[in-house]
Amino acid sequence: MGRDIMYSVIVVCLNAGQRLYETVDSILKQSCPDFEVVVKDGGSSDGSVERLEELCCDQRVRVQVRKDNGIYDAMNQAVKLAGGEYYLFLNAGDSFYDQHVLSKITDEIHRLERADKKPGIIYGNLYHKALDTVIYASPEINDFTCYRNVPCHQTCFYHHALFDARGYDAAYNVRADYEHFLWCYYERRAVITYAPVVVAAYEGGGYSETRENRKRSKRQHREIVVRYMGRKKADRYRLTMLLTLAPLRSVIAENKYLSVIYNRIKMAVYKIRVRDN
Repeated sequence: MGRDIMYSVIVVCLNAGQRLYETVDSILKQSCPDFEVVVKDGGSSDGSVERLEELCCDQRVRVQVRKDNGIYDAMNQAVKLAGGEYYLFLNAGDSFYDQHVLSKITDEIHRLERADKKPGIIYGNLYHKALDTVIYASPEINDFTCYRNVPCHQTCFYHHALFDARGYDAAYNVRADYEHFLWCYYERRAVITYAPVVVAAYEGGGYSETRENRKRSKRQHREIVVRYMGRKKADRYRLTMLLTLAPLRSVIAENKYLSVIYNRIKMAVYKIRVRDN
């Protein structure tokens, strides 16, 4: 490892209220102490930053208040302050799933290093608070995974070199984290490894889930996949998604009552694929 701190947990926020403190508190409860917290606030007027500073006296927490042009510009600003070997981005309102997440990820990193692998991204699973279910990530990253659904940024630990080379492209105001993941995979050829760990508890109802941003998300997704895969492959995967009833499966996955069963079936399928491989 080349840096003194193992993890930089980055939290960007604007008028987050009590949710900001709850997110930072979940980070500080980690059993692995080798981390810092970088809070990047866009200029809140609700007193949340002042309240955080009153409640939290831990020297591992650093706060910067500076105007930004949205969530991805805020993340890029925060990265410049980070000193960890790996970066993880949590939004205000999200939290670590339990107190041992960083310890479990550290074990996975050490296992990879013993196998002479240099991990670029280590990712895990996500607990969705609103749906009360674990959303399991695919244990394999390939072309179709990249087209269909990559792990969300709350579950991805990025080696700092990937952001030293290039930050988020903020022109994609809804899909910049998706575009950056594909850049890491296709351009940087980063070693991307699945860890069977539930990393984060996701609040839900975020910026990208508004009605207007869902439309933007579809447009930006199309542009990004054509950029990295080419139009022919992107069209083939789009047809595959339609033929396998992906829109219907998305409705089921987002239903509070059906999502638990859906995600259990999905995890069972993933286990079969891993066993067969």
